Amino acid sequence: MEFLVNITLRWSDDMDPELKERIIVDERAHAAELAQKGHLVRMWRVPGRFENWGVWRARDATELHEILSGMPAFPWMVRVDVHPLARHAVDPAPYPA
Repeated sequence: MEFLVNITLRWSDDMDPELKERIIVDERAHAAELAQKGHLVRMWRVPGRFENWGVWRARDATELHEILSGMPAFPWMVRVDVHPLARHAVDPAPYPA
Protein backbone atom coordinates (compact mmCIF):
# COMPACT_ATOMS: atom_id res chain seq x y z
CA MET A 1 0.00 0.00 0.00
CA GLU A 2 1.24 3.49 -0.78
CA PHE A 3 0.88 6.61 1.34
CA LEU A 4 1.53 10.29 0.64
CA VAL A 5 3.06 11.65 3.85
CA ASN A 6 3.68 15.28 4.82
CA ILE A 7 6.07 15.79 7.75
CA THR A 8 6.81 19.07 9.51
CA LEU A 9 9.76 19.15 11.90
CA ARG A 10 10.87 21.60 14.57
CA TRP A 11 14.08 21.31 16.54
CA SER A 12 14.01 22.27 20.23
CA ASP A 13 15.26 25.82 20.80
CA ASP A 14 17.73 24.64 23.44
CA MET A 15 18.85 21.52 21.56
CA ASP A 16 22.49 20.51 21.93
CA PRO A 17 24.15 21.13 18.51
CA GLU A 18 26.05 17.81 18.71
CA LEU A 19 22.81 15.90 19.33
CA LYS A 20 21.16 17.69 16.43
CA GLU A 21 24.03 16.80 14.09
CA ARG A 22 24.00 13.16 15.24
CA ILE A 23 20.25 12.92 14.62
CA ILE A 24 20.62 14.42 11.14
CA VAL A 25 23.33 11.89 10.25
CA ASP A 26 21.33 9.00 11.73
CA GLU A 27 18.13 10.16 9.99
CA ARG A 28 19.81 10.18 6.57
CA ALA A 29 21.31 6.73 7.09
CA HIS A 30 17.99 5.34 8.33
CA ALA A 31 16.13 6.88 5.37
CA ALA A 32 18.63 5.24 3.00
CA GLU A 33 17.91 1.86 4.63
CA LEU A 34 14.16 2.42 4.30
CA ALA A 35 14.60 3.32 0.63
CA GLN A 36 16.66 0.16 0.10
CA LYS A 37 13.84 -1.89 1.68
CA GLY A 38 11.27 -0.20 -0.59
CA HIS A 39 9.45 1.73 2.14
CA LEU A 40 10.64 5.22 1.19
CA VAL A 41 9.83 5.63 -2.51
CA ARG A 42 10.25 9.39 -3.10
CA MET A 43 10.95 12.46 -0.96
CA TRP A 44 10.62 16.18 -1.68
CA ARG A 45 11.66 19.16 0.43
CA VAL A 46 9.27 22.12 0.73
CA PRO A 47 11.32 25.24 -0.12
CA GLY A 48 11.51 27.74 2.72
CA ARG A 49 10.07 25.35 5.33
CA PHE A 50 11.39 22.57 7.56
CA GLU A 51 8.95 20.19 5.92
CA ASN A 52 8.84 17.37 3.40
CA TRP A 53 6.43 15.29 1.34
CA GLY A 54 7.12 11.68 0.53
CA VAL A 55 5.64 8.59 -1.02
CA TRP A 56 5.97 5.67 1.38
CA ARG A 57 5.08 1.97 1.05
CA ALA A 58 3.94 -0.28 3.86
CA ARG A 59 1.64 -3.29 4.27
CA ASP A 60 -0.88 -1.12 6.10
CA ALA A 61 -1.25 1.99 8.28
CA THR A 62 0.04 0.14 11.33
CA GLU A 63 3.30 -0.75 9.61
CA LEU A 64 3.64 2.82 8.32
CA HIS A 65 3.21 4.11 11.87
CA GLU A 66 5.95 1.75 13.06
CA ILE A 67 8.25 2.93 10.27
CA LEU A 68 7.67 6.64 10.90
CA SER A 69 7.85 6.39 14.69
CA GLY A 70 11.15 4.53 14.31
CA MET A 71 12.79 7.47 12.56
CA PRO A 72 15.54 9.15 14.63
CA ALA A 73 13.86 12.57 14.18
CA PHE A 74 10.40 11.32 15.17
CA PRO A 75 10.38 13.20 18.52
CA TRP A 76 10.76 16.47 16.57
CA MET A 77 8.04 15.71 14.02
CA VAL A 78 5.43 18.23 15.13
CA ARG A 79 2.96 17.32 12.40
CA VAL A 80 2.58 14.18 10.30
CA ASP A 81 -0.26 14.04 7.76
CA VAL A 82 -0.85 10.67 6.09
CA HIS A 83 -2.94 10.19 2.96
CA PRO A 84 -3.54 6.58 1.84
CA LEU A 85 -3.30 6.27 -1.93
CA ALA A 86 -5.37 4.09 -4.23
CA ARG A 87 -4.57 3.19 -7.82
CA HIS A 88 -6.26 5.39 -10.41
CA ALA A 89 -7.57 3.76 -13.59
CA VAL A 90 -5.70 6.20 -15.89
CA ASP A 91 -2.37 6.18 -14.01
CA PRO A 92 0.25 5.47 -16.70
CA ALA A 93 2.89 4.29 -14.21
CA PRO A 94 3.27 0.58 -13.55
CA TYR A 95 1.88 -0.41 -10.18
CA PRO A 96 4.27 -2.14 -7.76
CA ALA A 97 3.64 -5.80 -7.03
